[in-house]
Amino acid sequence: MLLEQIIIYGSVFLLCFAVVWVYLKKQKKTSEATQAKIEKAKEEGMHEPVSLHPVIDMGTCIKSGACMEACPEKDIIGIVNGRATLINAAECVGHGACFHACPVEAITLVIGTEKRGVDLPHVSENFETNVPGIFIAGELGGMGLIKNSVEQGQQAVDYIAKSLAKKESNGILDLVIVGAGPAGISASLTAKKHGLSFQTLDQDSLGGTVYNFPRSKVVMTAPMDLPLYGKVKLFDTSKAELLTLWQEALSKNGISIRERTKVESILSENNHFSVVTNQGDEILARRVLLAIGRRGTPRKLGVPGEELEKVAYRLLEPELISEKNVVVVGGGDSAIEAALSLAEQNSVILSYRGDAFSRVKPKNREKLNEAIEKGILDVKLNSNLVKIERELAVLALKETGGQEALPNDLVYIFAGGELPTKFLEKAGVEINKRFGYTMKKHR
Repeated sequence: MLLEQIIIYGSVFLLCFAVVWVYLKKQKKTSEATQAKIEKAKEEGMHEPVSLHPVIDMGTCIKSGACMEACPEKDIIGIVNGRATLINAAECVGHGACFHACPVEAITLVIGTEKRGVDLPHVSENFETNVPGIFIAGELGGMGLIKNSVEQGQQAVDYIAKSLAKKESNGILDLVIVGAGPAGISASLTAKKHGLSFQTLDQDSLGGTVYNFPRSKVVMTAPMDLPLYGKVKLFDTSKAELLTLWQEALSKNGISIRERTKVESILSENNHFSVVTNQGDEILARRVLLAIGRRGTPRKLGVPGEELEKVAYRLLEPELISEKNVVVVGGGDSAIEAALSLAEQNSVILSYRGDAFSRVKPKNREKLNEAIEKGILDVKLNSNLVKIERELAVLALKETGGQEALPNDLVYIFAGGELPTKFLEKAGVEINKRFGYTMKKHR
């Protein structure tokens, strides 16, 4: 009897030991693989965050792995010694899915790092700026991604509606919404739901920054709730499909957007605001919601010939351009996506001042390498566009110290954009440089 018990206990012990041994071995293998990815990310300049990103409290993390499963991107978060850690932090686009998935709230969303600050306007938890009555939602406030912007547009107007309990009928609108991107569209639908008198303006067209994406670009990867429309379950959705959906939602609710209307200034007057546009009109409103992007004004290179008509800073209809000599300038995803889409029907040269494309999404990197191998796209690294002529584009080559004049019909420049600092400061909105700033985000 005793011998049998010893055998049973011994067998159980050996089984438990085997399970623990297999688990630890698997954990070690996973840690080594993740550590190798981290080292590679550091070499490629992808380990340092460039925008909104998660910060993980190692003391709180319980190793559930929920953050990894929730992240729609690849190799942003990994496991080292049982704890979650960042790998390719530069590729994080601030979905916030990891934040929502963590069962113990070990993740916070942060913008900027201890070394690299980010200019952000002052915004309260209710999206109100330091100027009472002026609100900011979406990308301008640091919270990018379509789903996040849609949520913020709705939340901001929900709060505004509560603060406007008393109605006025003296020709002053309840709200002016500046920007018809994701946050602005959501805000417009929410304003309609609350019965507010409002007007939505956009300096360009419906869709905001989404409108400027190449037509085939995937812009939706997760479901979202759209006010007065319901839950939208779309995955791998193109720009065209998303714009059609928004147009349908607005049309269904009788909402029109004033396009090609740029706000020049916002002035505070007697408990309301005077919103002056480039159309020469003045709109009076009790509240103003700024739902514009962080890069409203394209950054120019300042080179001779940049004023020529053949120079553009966005690509809208690549399928309509064919048999042209094109130069695309830039090293980010926008430049690469534009170059790839144009290369299908044109002779395209992609010029980038750096010696490698260090901050590019994996899918774009794969497509770029494939296009280079097939000879579809000509890439010139360590080059700068220094002059543009009617039939030529001149590049300065760092390696040789010389210049190369290229036959050219079109030039597309993707050098980022500039934060509308002067516009905000003119309205009285404070802007501060944030280092490792924790973003307030509703769970």
